[in-house]
This record gives sequence, C-alpha cells and structure tokens, in this order.
Amino acid sequence: MARQAKKPEKTARWRRWAGLAVLGAACVSTAWAGLKVRAYLATSSQFTLSRDDPNAIAIEGLRYAPRSLVIRVFAGDFNRSVFSIPLAERRRRLLGIDWVEDASVSRLWPGRLTVRIRERKPVAFVMPGSGLLLLIDANGVLLDPPAQAEFSFPVLSGIREDFTEPERRERVRAFLAFERDMGRDAKSISEVDAADPEDLLVVAQMGDRAVSLHMGDANYVRRYRNFARHYAEMAQAAPDARSFDLRLDDRITAKE
Repeated sequence: MARQAKKPEKTARWRRWAGLAVLGAACVSTAWAGLKVRAYLATSSQFTLSRDDPNAIAIEGLRYAPRSLVIRVFAGDFNRSVFSIPLAERRRRLLGIDWVEDASVSRLWPGRLTVRIRERKPVAFVMPGSGLLLLIDANGVLLDPPAQAEFSFPVLSGIREDFTEPERRERVRAFLAFERDMGRDAKSISEVDAADPEDLLVVAQMGDRAVSLHMGDANYVRRYRNFARHYAEMAQAAPDARSFDLRLDDRITAKE
C-alpha cells in the first residue's frame, strides 16, 4: 500500500515542475516580445517627433506664457521617438516657467505630443524692488507682465524683493480677503499696502483727494462705508488730514 501511495505524489510533483517550466517560458517569451516592441517604438521613423512638422507639438491653454519657452522644453526631443521622451521630466520643466501653474504632456499617435497648460491668474500689480512693475498671483508668485496685455488691477505694495514665497502669499491672501469683503466698494481703492497683514493700509479716492486709511484686519467694508458717510464733515473739521485710522469700529481718528 505504501508503494502505491508514492506514485501519485511523484505525478503531482512532476506536474508542478512542468507547470512552472511552462510559466517561466511564457514569462521569458513575454519579456522578449516586450523588448522587441519597445525597440521598435524607439527606432521606427513613424514615431519620430519631426522638427519639420508644425503640428508636432500641440499646445493648449497658452495665453500669456511665451510659446517659445514651452517649445524650448522639448528642444532636445526633435528627431527622436515620442516613446523615448520622459514625459514626467518634461512636465517638471514646464512647471518651472513662471506663468505655468500646472501642465500635462501626452503622446499623440503616431509621432506627436499634446501639451496642456493651466496658467496662473494674476490678482494685482506689485513693485517689489528696483522700480520694476510686476504681477502677482494668489500664491505669491511674481510674474512678468506679458507684452500687449492690459490688466486693471490695484497696486499691492508692501511686497519686498527679499520676501520668500510664503511671505508674499500671506500678504496676497490678506489683500484678497480685503477685496472679497469690500465687493463693489473696492473700485475706489487704488493701492493696498500689506506690509503688515494685520493692518492693511489702503489709498482711497475721496472726490479729488487721495487719502490713506488704516483698515486693520477685519470688517473692511463696514469700516470703509462708515468712513465714507462721515468724510465730508471730517474734511471740513480737519481739511489738512490725509490719513485716517479706522481700526476701531466706534471711532475714526484723523492724522495730518
């Protein structure tokens, strides 16, 4: 009986080894086929990104960022197979362009690329130093004004050249909170100084006179409207006053 029991065990063992051999052969065959396909995609001329094809790289979403900077990212990829282009690395380089907030790169059969750009949205003008007028977005990223483009933004001052991006972002967010609270009344504001985010200093046009208003860090529209209602009598009482402190909700202090 013991001898008869060993025969099924030997058969089962042989079948296992035979199955493993077949599986190994299949894996080797698949890997070899994969290498052949990869080599074909990398060397066949039909997958080449041609420099002579004006549609070789389709760019979507581009408005202000220079197209030349986007094309430059792919300068070394022309006359190569699109399947040999490292898309993640190209995306990383696209994100290094100031105006580009996000980007994606995909292959388009047989030998083209599609680049989709989401540009940054400026929210104000800034002069961080050297008298150079720049734009800034909600994340505190500084942007060169594009040629032949017009923007109607207030000037956000108090942004220094040596500020880090988080420091700029904090001040931009204080400015945006001010704009949201002010609503349509923000149209009378020509400049917001956010050097101290807890005390925004704004320049408002009251008739033919520009005045500076200390707004604090909350209740902006209520404080501004209260000031506008009483400005005529304050101007009569203190005609030389050009600065007003609105940080206390129950009083307005005039400064000459």
